[in-house]
Amino acid sequence: MSPKKKILIVDDELFFREILKEALKDRFDIIDGKDGQEAVVLSIEHEPSLIIMDIEMPTCDGIEACRILKSNSKTRKIPIILFTSRTKKKDMVLGLKAGADDYITKPVYIPEIIARVDAHLRTTDLYSDLEHKDLLFLLEITETISAIRNPMTILRLIVEKMAEIIDVARCSIVSINECGDMVVKASNDLSGHGELKLDLHKYPEIQKSLKSKQAVIVNDIKNDPLMNSVREQIKNLEFNSIVVIPVVKKESVIGTFFLRTATPVKGGITDRIYKLSQLVANISANALENAILFESVQAAQEYFEEMAIRDGLTSLYNHRHFYDRLEEEFGRADRYAAPLSLVFFDIDDFKRINDNYGHSCGDQILKKIGQLMKAVARDSDIPARYGGEEFAVILPNTAEEGAFDVANRLHNIIREHQFDQLAPNEQITISSGISTFTNKNLESFNELVQLADSRMYAAKRAGKDKVAQL
Repeated sequence: MSPKKKILIVDDELFFREILKEALKDRFDIIDGKDGQEAVVLSIEHEPSLIIMDIEMPTCDGIEACRILKSNSKTRKIPIILFTSRTKKKDMVLGLKAGADDYITKPVYIPEIIARVDAHLRTTDLYSDLEHKDLLFLLEITETISAIRNPMTILRLIVEKMAEIIDVARCSIVSINECGDMVVKASNDLSGHGELKLDLHKYPEIQKSLKSKQAVIVNDIKNDPLMNSVREQIKNLEFNSIVVIPVVKKESVIGTFFLRTATPVKGGITDRIYKLSQLVANISANALENAILFESVQAAQEYFEEMAIRDGLTSLYNHRHFYDRLEEEFGRADRYAAPLSLVFFDIDDFKRINDNYGHSCGDQILKKIGQLMKAVARDSDIPARYGGEEFAVILPNTAEEGAFDVANRLHNIIREHQFDQLAPNEQITISSGISTFTNKNLESFNELVQLADSRMYAAKRAGKDKVAQL
Protein backbone atom coordinates (compact mmCIF):
# COMPACT_ATOMS: atom_id res chain seq x y z
CA MET A 1 0.00 0.00 0.00
CA SER A 2 1.47 3.37 -1.03
CA PRO A 3 2.12 5.95 1.74
CA LYS A 4 -0.33 8.79 2.22
CA LYS A 5 0.45 12.05 0.51
CA LYS A 6 1.28 15.05 2.70
CA ILE A 7 -0.79 18.21 2.76
CA LEU A 8 0.34 21.39 4.47
CA ILE A 9 -2.43 23.57 5.93
CA VAL A 10 -1.44 27.12 6.91
CA ASP A 11 -3.80 29.54 8.67
CA ASP A 12 -3.50 31.75 11.73
CA GLU A 13 -6.93 30.52 12.92
CA LEU A 14 -6.52 27.24 14.81
CA PHE A 15 -10.24 26.46 14.47
CA PHE A 16 -10.06 26.65 10.68
CA ARG A 17 -6.97 24.43 10.57
CA GLU A 18 -8.73 21.84 12.73
CA ILE A 19 -11.77 21.78 10.44
CA LEU A 20 -9.59 21.08 7.39
CA LYS A 21 -7.50 18.49 9.23
CA GLU A 22 -10.65 16.62 10.26
CA ALA A 23 -11.94 16.62 6.67
CA LEU A 24 -8.66 15.38 5.12
CA LYS A 25 -6.92 13.29 7.81
CA ASP A 26 -8.31 9.91 6.68
CA ARG A 27 -6.71 10.18 3.24
CA PHE A 28 -3.66 12.37 3.82
CA ASP A 29 -0.88 13.07 6.32
CA ILE A 30 -1.57 16.58 7.56
CA ILE A 31 1.05 19.16 8.55
CA ASP A 32 -0.09 22.55 9.77
CA GLY A 33 1.35 25.98 10.47
CA LYS A 34 0.09 29.37 11.59
CA ASP A 35 1.75 31.88 9.24
CA GLY A 36 3.70 32.39 6.03
CA GLN A 37 7.10 31.94 7.64
CA GLU A 38 6.13 28.51 8.95
CA ALA A 39 4.70 27.68 5.51
CA VAL A 40 8.12 28.20 3.94
CA VAL A 41 10.03 26.29 6.64
CA LEU A 42 7.59 23.33 6.75
CA SER A 43 7.45 23.10 2.95
CA ILE A 44 11.23 22.83 2.66
CA GLU A 45 11.40 20.33 5.52
CA HIS A 46 8.49 18.02 4.58
CA GLU A 47 8.04 18.58 0.81
CA PRO A 48 4.25 18.24 0.90
CA SER A 49 2.26 17.25 -2.19
CA LEU A 50 -0.04 20.24 -1.76
CA ILE A 51 -0.23 23.47 0.26
CA ILE A 52 -3.52 25.01 1.42
CA MET A 53 -2.87 28.52 2.74
CA ASP A 54 -4.83 31.56 3.87
CA ILE A 55 -3.87 34.93 2.38
CA GLU A 56 -4.50 37.06 5.47
CA MET A 57 -1.94 36.08 8.14
CA PRO A 58 0.36 38.07 10.47
CA THR A 59 4.13 38.47 10.01
CA CYS A 60 4.22 36.95 6.52
CA ASP A 61 0.96 36.69 4.57
CA GLY A 62 -0.01 34.00 2.08
CA ILE A 63 0.89 36.04 -1.00
CA GLU A 64 4.44 36.69 0.21
CA ALA A 65 4.85 33.04 1.29
CA CYS A 66 3.60 31.92 -2.12
CA ARG A 67 6.13 34.19 -3.84
CA ILE A 68 8.98 32.75 -1.75
CA LEU A 69 7.91 29.13 -2.30
CA LYS A 70 7.57 29.55 -6.06
CA SER A 71 11.04 31.10 -6.31
CA ASN A 72 12.67 28.15 -4.51
CA SER A 73 13.70 25.26 -6.78
CA LYS A 74 12.83 22.75 -4.04
CA THR A 75 9.24 23.95 -3.51
CA ARG A 76 8.17 25.73 -6.70
CA LYS A 77 6.39 22.70 -8.17
CA ILE A 78 4.18 22.16 -5.11
CA PRO A 79 0.58 23.18 -5.97
CA ILE A 80 -0.72 26.00 -3.75
CA ILE A 81 -4.40 26.72 -3.04
CA LEU A 82 -5.04 30.10 -1.41
CA PHE A 83 -8.03 31.08 0.72
CA THR A 84 -9.39 34.61 0.70
CA SER A 85 -12.54 36.57 1.46
CA ARG A 86 -15.17 36.87 -1.28
CA THR A 87 -14.94 40.66 -1.03
CA LYS A 88 -11.18 40.88 -1.61
CA LYS A 89 -10.87 40.14 -5.32
CA LYS A 90 -7.63 42.12 -5.48
CA ASP A 91 -6.00 39.57 -3.16
CA MET A 92 -7.05 36.74 -5.49
CA VAL A 93 -5.32 38.43 -8.42
CA LEU A 94 -2.16 39.15 -6.40
CA GLY A 95 -2.08 35.54 -5.17
CA LEU A 96 -2.33 34.13 -8.68
CA LYS A 97 0.38 36.53 -9.88
CA ALA A 98 2.58 35.32 -7.01
CA GLY A 99 2.31 31.79 -8.42
CA ALA A 100 -0.70 30.25 -6.65
CA ASP A 101 -2.33 27.46 -8.64
CA ASP A 102 -5.88 27.97 -7.38
CA TYR A 103 -7.97 29.89 -4.87
CA ILE A 104 -11.11 29.27 -2.81
CA THR A 105 -13.21 32.00 -1.21
CA LYS A 106 -14.36 31.92 2.40
CA PRO A 107 -16.67 30.79 3.90
CA VAL A 108 -15.51 27.45 2.59
CA TYR A 109 -17.53 24.44 1.51
CA ILE A 110 -15.77 21.23 2.56
CA PRO A 111 -16.84 19.12 -0.48
CA GLU A 112 -15.44 21.86 -2.74
CA ILE A 113 -12.10 21.77 -0.91
CA ILE A 114 -11.94 17.97 -1.24
CA ALA A 115 -12.75 18.18 -4.96
CA ARG A 116 -10.06 20.84 -5.53
CA VAL A 117 -7.46 18.88 -3.54
CA ASP A 118 -8.21 15.73 -5.53
CA ALA A 119 -8.04 17.63 -8.81
CA HIS A 120 -4.58 19.09 -8.08
CA LEU A 121 -3.12 15.84 -6.74
CA ARG A 122 -4.43 13.76 -9.63
CA THR A 123 -2.44 15.72 -12.17
CA THR A 124 0.88 14.57 -10.70
CA ASP A 125 0.49 10.85 -11.29
CA LEU A 126 -2.67 10.20 -13.26
CA TYR A 127 -0.92 9.56 -16.57
CA SER A 128 1.44 6.91 -15.21
CA ASP A 129 0.58 3.28 -16.08
CA LEU A 130 -1.22 4.34 -19.24
CA GLU A 131 -0.36 2.74 -22.56
CA HIS A 132 0.43 4.61 -25.76
CA LYS A 133 -2.96 3.69 -27.22
CA ASP A 134 -4.62 5.13 -24.09
CA LEU A 135 -2.98 8.50 -24.64
CA LEU A 136 -4.04 8.48 -28.29
CA PHE A 137 -7.56 7.60 -27.18
CA LEU A 138 -7.63 10.49 -24.70
CA LEU A 139 -6.41 12.89 -27.38
CA GLU A 140 -9.03 11.63 -29.83
CA ILE A 141 -11.92 11.83 -27.38
CA THR A 142 -10.88 15.28 -26.18
CA GLU A 143 -10.76 16.68 -29.70
CA THR A 144 -14.01 15.00 -30.70
CA ILE A 145 -16.24 15.91 -27.78
CA SER A 146 -14.91 19.46 -27.58
CA ALA A 147 -16.68 20.11 -30.89
CA ILE A 148 -19.98 18.50 -29.86
CA ARG A 149 -22.82 20.51 -28.35
CA ASN A 150 -25.33 17.71 -27.71
CA PRO A 151 -24.76 16.26 -24.20
CA MET A 152 -26.36 12.92 -25.10
CA THR A 153 -24.05 12.52 -28.10
CA ILE A 154 -21.10 13.17 -25.79
CA LEU A 155 -22.27 10.53 -23.32
CA ARG A 156 -22.80 7.87 -26.00
CA LEU A 157 -19.39 8.59 -27.52
CA ILE A 158 -17.67 8.24 -24.15
CA VAL A 159 -19.10 4.81 -23.30
CA GLU A 160 -18.56 3.43 -26.78
CA LYS A 161 -14.92 4.57 -26.90
CA MET A 162 -14.21 3.29 -23.37
CA ALA A 163 -15.59 -0.12 -24.31
CA GLU A 164 -13.27 -0.20 -27.32
CA ILE A 165 -10.06 0.69 -25.49
CA ILE A 166 -10.27 -1.45 -22.33
CA ASP A 167 -11.56 -4.90 -21.41
CA VAL A 168 -15.04 -3.85 -20.32
CA ALA A 169 -18.20 -5.90 -19.87
CA ARG A 170 -20.24 -2.75 -19.45
CA CYS A 171 -19.46 0.96 -19.54
CA SER A 172 -22.36 3.20 -18.58
CA ILE A 173 -23.09 6.76 -17.66
CA VAL A 174 -25.96 7.08 -15.21
CA SER A 175 -27.74 10.09 -13.81
CA ILE A 176 -29.68 10.61 -10.60
CA ASN A 177 -32.64 12.96 -11.01
CA GLU A 178 -34.23 15.24 -8.40
CA CYS A 179 -36.63 12.49 -7.34
CA GLY A 180 -33.75 10.13 -6.62
CA ASP A 181 -34.44 7.96 -9.67
CA MET A 182 -31.47 6.45 -11.47
CA VAL A 183 -31.44 6.60 -15.25
CA VAL A 184 -28.91 5.01 -17.58
CA LYS A 185 -28.23 7.83 -20.02
CA ALA A 186 -25.80 5.85 -22.20
CA SER A 187 -24.24 2.41 -22.18
CA ASN A 188 -22.15 0.44 -24.63
CA ASP A 189 -24.65 -2.45 -24.37
CA LEU A 190 -27.82 -0.31 -24.50
CA SER A 191 -29.32 -0.52 -27.96
CA GLY A 192 -30.74 2.57 -29.57
CA HIS A 193 -30.85 6.00 -28.01
CA GLY A 194 -33.37 5.31 -25.26
CA GLU A 195 -32.87 5.76 -21.54
CA LEU A 196 -33.26 2.96 -19.01
CA LYS A 197 -34.64 3.63 -15.53
CA LEU A 198 -33.14 1.53 -12.72
CA ASP A 199 -33.63 1.14 -8.98
CA LEU A 200 -30.87 3.07 -7.19
CA HIS A 201 -31.17 0.79 -4.15
CA LYS A 202 -29.81 -2.08 -6.25
CA TYR A 203 -26.56 -0.21 -6.88
CA PRO A 204 -24.84 0.43 -3.52
CA GLU A 205 -21.61 1.42 -5.25
CA ILE A 206 -23.38 4.33 -6.98
CA GLN A 207 -25.14 5.29 -3.76
CA LYS A 208 -21.77 5.52 -2.03
CA SER A 209 -20.24 7.61 -4.82
CA LEU A 210 -23.30 9.88 -4.84
CA LYS A 211 -22.95 10.48 -1.11
CA SER A 212 -19.18 10.94 -1.02
CA LYS A 213 -18.71 12.58 -4.44
CA GLN A 214 -15.63 10.36 -4.75
CA ALA A 215 -14.63 7.35 -6.82
CA VAL A 216 -15.72 3.95 -5.55
CA ILE A 217 -13.86 0.76 -6.50
CA VAL A 218 -15.23 -2.74 -5.93
CA ASN A 219 -12.55 -5.28 -6.79
CA ASP A 220 -14.57 -8.40 -5.97
CA ILE A 221 -18.31 -7.89 -6.25
CA LYS A 222 -19.07 -11.40 -4.95
CA ASN A 223 -17.31 -10.79 -1.61
CA ASP A 224 -17.06 -7.05 -1.04
CA PRO A 225 -19.15 -6.04 2.04
CA LEU A 226 -20.47 -3.02 0.14
CA MET A 227 -22.45 -5.40 -2.08
CA ASN A 228 -24.07 -7.40 0.77
CA SER A 229 -27.50 -5.87 0.23
CA VAL A 230 -27.59 -7.05 -3.41
CA ARG A 231 -25.67 -10.30 -3.05
CA GLU A 232 -28.51 -12.44 -4.44
CA GLN A 233 -29.07 -10.23 -7.49
CA ILE A 234 -25.41 -10.14 -8.54
CA LYS A 235 -24.47 -13.79 -8.06
CA ASN A 236 -24.83 -14.59 -11.78
CA LEU A 237 -23.11 -11.48 -13.16
CA GLU A 238 -20.29 -12.09 -15.63
CA PHE A 239 -18.04 -9.31 -14.35
CA ASN A 240 -15.97 -9.20 -11.18
CA SER A 241 -15.02 -5.58 -10.61
CA ILE A 242 -16.65 -2.16 -10.76
CA VAL A 243 -15.36 1.39 -10.67
CA VAL A 244 -17.73 4.35 -10.30
CA ILE A 245 -16.38 7.84 -11.03
CA PRO A 246 -18.49 10.95 -10.33
CA VAL A 247 -18.33 13.41 -13.20
CA VAL A 248 -17.35 16.46 -11.18
CA LYS A 249 -16.76 20.08 -12.17
CA LYS A 250 -15.37 22.07 -9.24
CA GLU A 251 -17.60 21.32 -6.25
CA SER A 252 -20.62 20.13 -8.22
CA VAL A 253 -21.45 16.75 -9.65
CA ILE A 254 -22.51 17.81 -13.13
CA GLY A 255 -26.12 16.68 -13.35
CA THR A 256 -25.12 13.82 -10.98
CA PHE A 257 -23.53 11.87 -13.81
CA PHE A 258 -21.43 8.83 -12.96
CA LEU A 259 -19.10 6.86 -15.20
CA ARG A 260 -19.55 3.22 -14.19
CA THR A 261 -17.16 0.67 -15.65
CA ALA A 262 -17.57 -3.05 -14.97
CA THR A 263 -14.87 -5.49 -16.04
CA PRO A 264 -14.34 -9.28 -15.97
CA VAL A 265 -10.67 -8.81 -15.03
CA LYS A 266 -9.93 -11.27 -12.21
CA GLY A 267 -7.31 -9.14 -10.49
CA GLY A 268 -9.73 -6.28 -9.91
CA ILE A 269 -9.62 -2.72 -11.21
CA THR A 270 -6.07 -2.11 -12.38
CA ASP A 271 -4.35 1.26 -12.05
CA ARG A 272 -4.66 1.62 -15.80
CA ILE A 273 -8.44 1.11 -15.82
CA TYR A 274 -8.95 3.39 -12.84
CA LYS A 275 -6.76 6.20 -14.17
CA LEU A 276 -8.24 5.99 -17.63
CA SER A 277 -11.75 6.10 -16.17
CA GLN A 278 -10.78 9.07 -14.01
CA LEU A 279 -9.27 10.98 -16.93
CA VAL A 280 -12.29 10.32 -19.13
CA ALA A 281 -14.56 11.53 -16.31
CA ASN A 282 -12.46 14.72 -16.06
CA ILE A 283 -12.66 15.29 -19.80
CA SER A 284 -16.39 14.55 -19.74
CA ALA A 285 -16.99 17.08 -16.96
CA ASN A 286 -15.60 19.95 -19.04
CA ALA A 287 -17.40 18.84 -22.18
CA LEU A 288 -20.70 18.25 -20.38
CA GLU A 289 -20.52 21.58 -18.59
CA ASN A 290 -19.88 23.36 -21.89
CA ALA A 291 -22.65 21.41 -23.63
CA ILE A 292 -25.14 21.98 -20.81
CA LEU A 293 -24.23 25.67 -20.72
CA PHE A 294 -24.61 25.86 -24.51
CA GLU A 295 -28.02 24.20 -24.28
CA SER A 296 -29.21 26.52 -21.51
CA VAL A 297 -27.98 29.62 -23.37
CA GLN A 298 -29.51 28.37 -26.59
CA ALA A 299 -32.80 27.59 -24.84
CA ALA A 300 -32.83 31.04 -23.23
CA GLN A 301 -32.05 32.67 -26.57
CA GLU A 302 -34.81 30.71 -28.30
CA TYR A 303 -37.22 31.60 -25.48
CA PHE A 304 -36.53 35.33 -25.73
CA GLU A 305 -36.66 35.21 -29.51
CA GLU A 306 -40.03 33.48 -29.28
CA MET A 307 -41.30 36.00 -26.73
CA ALA A 308 -40.27 38.82 -29.04
CA ILE A 309 -42.66 37.60 -31.73
CA ARG A 310 -45.55 36.71 -29.40
CA ASP A 311 -48.38 38.85 -28.08
CA GLY A 312 -47.97 39.06 -24.31
CA LEU A 313 -51.66 38.53 -23.52
CA THR A 314 -52.83 35.87 -25.97
CA SER A 315 -49.48 34.19 -26.85
CA LEU A 316 -50.51 34.47 -30.51
CA TYR A 317 -48.03 35.94 -32.97
CA ASN A 318 -47.85 39.73 -32.69
CA HIS A 319 -48.51 42.43 -35.30
CA ARG A 320 -44.88 42.71 -36.44
CA HIS A 321 -44.37 38.96 -36.85
CA PHE A 322 -47.72 38.71 -38.64
CA TYR A 323 -46.44 41.00 -41.37
CA ASP A 324 -43.05 39.23 -41.53
CA ARG A 325 -44.73 35.87 -42.06
CA LEU A 326 -47.34 37.21 -44.44
CA GLU A 327 -44.66 38.74 -46.67
CA GLU A 328 -42.74 35.48 -46.57
CA GLU A 329 -45.80 33.35 -47.40
CA PHE A 330 -46.93 35.75 -50.14
CA GLY A 331 -43.50 35.47 -51.80
CA ARG A 332 -43.63 31.67 -51.59
CA ALA A 333 -47.18 31.55 -53.01
CA ASP A 334 -46.17 33.84 -55.86
CA ARG A 335 -43.08 31.75 -56.72
CA TYR A 336 -44.86 28.39 -56.70
CA ALA A 337 -48.28 29.51 -57.98
CA ALA A 338 -49.93 28.32 -54.76
CA PRO A 339 -53.02 29.88 -53.17
CA LEU A 340 -52.72 31.97 -49.99
CA SER A 341 -55.69 33.10 -47.93
CA LEU A 342 -56.15 35.46 -45.02
CA VAL A 343 -58.95 35.63 -42.44
CA PHE A 344 -59.44 38.86 -40.51
CA PHE A 345 -61.97 39.11 -37.68
CA ASP A 346 -63.01 41.60 -35.06
CA ILE A 347 -64.95 40.92 -31.83
CA ASP A 348 -68.42 42.45 -32.08
CA ASP A 349 -69.26 45.15 -29.52
CA PHE A 350 -66.11 44.55 -27.49
CA LYS A 351 -66.29 48.09 -26.05
CA ARG A 352 -69.58 47.12 -24.39
CA ILE A 353 -67.87 44.16 -22.70
CA ASN A 354 -65.08 46.38 -21.34
CA ASP A 355 -67.61 49.00 -20.18
CA ASN A 356 -69.91 46.47 -18.48
CA TYR A 357 -67.39 44.04 -17.04
CA GLY A 358 -64.12 45.95 -16.90
CA HIS A 359 -60.87 45.76 -18.86
CA SER A 360 -59.53 42.87 -16.77
CA CYS A 361 -62.52 40.78 -17.83
CA GLY A 362 -61.97 41.91 -21.42
CA ASP A 363 -58.35 40.77 -21.28
CA GLN A 364 -59.42 37.31 -20.09
CA ILE A 365 -61.84 37.03 -23.01
CA LEU A 366 -59.12 38.05 -25.48
CA LYS A 367 -56.82 35.43 -23.93
CA LYS A 368 -59.48 32.74 -24.28
CA ILE A 369 -60.17 33.67 -27.88
CA GLY A 370 -56.47 33.20 -28.56
CA GLN A 371 -56.75 29.66 -27.13
CA LEU A 372 -59.84 28.94 -29.27
CA MET A 373 -57.99 30.14 -32.37
CA LYS A 374 -55.14 27.74 -31.65
CA ALA A 375 -57.66 24.91 -31.31
CA VAL A 376 -59.07 25.63 -34.77
CA ALA A 377 -55.79 26.43 -36.55
CA ARG A 378 -53.94 23.70 -38.44
CA ASP A 379 -50.19 23.15 -38.02
CA SER A 380 -49.48 25.16 -41.15
CA ASP A 381 -51.76 28.09 -40.21
CA ILE A 382 -50.39 31.25 -38.60
CA PRO A 383 -52.81 32.79 -36.07
CA ALA A 384 -52.00 36.32 -34.84
CA ARG A 385 -53.38 39.16 -32.77
CA TYR A 386 -53.46 42.07 -35.19
CA GLY A 387 -54.21 44.65 -32.51
CA GLY A 388 -56.84 45.44 -29.89
CA GLU A 389 -59.77 43.10 -30.52
CA GLU A 390 -58.74 42.34 -34.11
CA PHE A 391 -57.25 38.95 -35.04
CA ALA A 392 -55.91 37.33 -38.20
CA VAL A 393 -55.08 33.88 -39.51
CA ILE A 394 -52.68 33.37 -42.42
CA LEU A 395 -53.62 30.23 -44.38
CA PRO A 396 -50.81 28.97 -46.68
CA ASN A 397 -51.79 26.70 -49.58
CA THR A 398 -55.47 27.47 -48.92
CA ALA A 399 -57.97 28.62 -51.53
CA GLU A 400 -61.07 30.72 -50.79
CA GLU A 401 -63.31 27.74 -50.02
CA GLY A 402 -60.88 26.41 -47.39
CA ALA A 403 -60.54 29.89 -45.85
CA PHE A 404 -64.32 30.19 -45.63
CA ASP A 405 -64.43 26.86 -43.80
CA VAL A 406 -61.80 28.03 -41.27
CA ALA A 407 -63.65 31.32 -40.72
CA ASN A 408 -66.92 29.50 -40.12
CA ARG A 409 -65.33 27.14 -37.62
CA LEU A 410 -63.89 30.15 -35.77
CA HIS A 411 -67.34 31.79 -35.74
CA ASN A 412 -69.01 28.67 -34.38
CA ILE A 413 -66.45 27.81 -31.68
CA ILE A 414 -66.41 31.41 -30.36
CA ARG A 415 -70.22 31.89 -30.53
CA GLU A 416 -70.89 28.57 -28.78
CA HIS A 417 -68.27 29.01 -26.03
CA GLN A 418 -69.57 30.04 -22.62
CA PHE A 419 -67.08 32.57 -21.30
CA ASP A 420 -66.70 32.40 -17.53
CA GLN A 421 -66.50 36.18 -17.27
CA LEU A 422 -69.92 36.77 -18.87
CA ALA A 423 -73.48 36.25 -17.71
CA PRO A 424 -75.06 32.84 -18.53
CA ASN A 425 -76.21 32.57 -22.16
CA GLU A 426 -74.37 35.77 -23.09
CA GLN A 427 -72.51 35.18 -26.37
CA ILE A 428 -69.44 36.58 -28.04
CA THR A 429 -69.69 36.97 -31.80
CA ILE A 430 -67.18 38.02 -34.43
CA SER A 431 -67.25 39.62 -37.87
CA SER A 432 -64.84 38.23 -40.45
CA GLY A 433 -63.41 39.08 -43.81
CA ILE A 434 -61.62 36.72 -46.19
CA SER A 435 -59.16 37.45 -48.99
CA THR A 436 -57.28 35.03 -51.26
CA PHE A 437 -54.23 35.42 -53.46
CA THR A 438 -54.36 33.13 -56.48
CA ASN A 439 -53.31 33.33 -60.14
CA LYS A 440 -51.53 36.65 -59.43
CA ASN A 441 -54.84 38.45 -58.76
CA LEU A 442 -53.07 40.73 -56.25
CA GLU A 443 -49.79 42.58 -56.55
CA SER A 444 -48.68 42.59 -52.92
CA PHE A 445 -49.38 41.14 -49.48
CA ASN A 446 -50.57 44.60 -48.40
CA GLU A 447 -53.42 44.30 -50.87
CA LEU A 448 -54.31 40.94 -49.30
CA VAL A 449 -54.55 42.66 -45.90
CA GLN A 450 -56.54 45.62 -47.22
CA LEU A 451 -59.02 43.32 -48.96
CA ALA A 452 -59.58 41.11 -45.88
CA ASP A 453 -59.88 44.21 -43.68
CA SER A 454 -62.44 45.90 -45.95
CA ARG A 455 -64.53 42.74 -46.12
CA MET A 456 -64.43 42.40 -42.31
CA TYR A 457 -65.90 45.90 -41.98
CA ALA A 458 -68.44 45.05 -44.66
CA ALA A 459 -69.56 42.13 -42.45
CA LYS A 460 -69.96 44.55 -39.52
CA ARG A 461 -72.05 46.95 -41.62
CA ALA A 462 -74.20 44.01 -42.74
CA GLY A 463 -75.26 43.27 -39.15
CA LYS A 464 -72.19 41.62 -37.55
CA ASP A 465 -71.69 37.94 -36.71
CA LYS A 466 -70.98 37.23 -40.37
CA VAL A 467 -68.23 36.05 -42.74
CA ALA A 468 -67.73 38.28 -45.76
CA GLN A 469 -66.11 36.68 -48.79
CA LEU A 470 -67.05 38.90 -51.67
